Amino acid sequence: MRLTTTLAAAAAIAVSGVAANAGGLATPVETPIVEVMTPAPAGSFSSGLILLAFIAAILAASSSTSASISN
Repeated sequence: MRLTTTLAAAAAIAVSGVAANAGGLATPVETPIVEVMTPAPAGSFSSGLILLAFIAAILAASSSTSASISN
């Protein structure tokens, strides 16, 4: 009885090993190299302030040109 149990266990291990490699061995997956970019140091002005000044300059330029056209 001990011999049949051993043979049955060996057969189960052999079948599971064959089933695991049935499709062939997979190609190794190469992980991409991730490079972490550190952000540039912030300037003395915030981008919102620069945008606000740019819009104000456009409005000032458009109001001055429309005033000179109407005169």
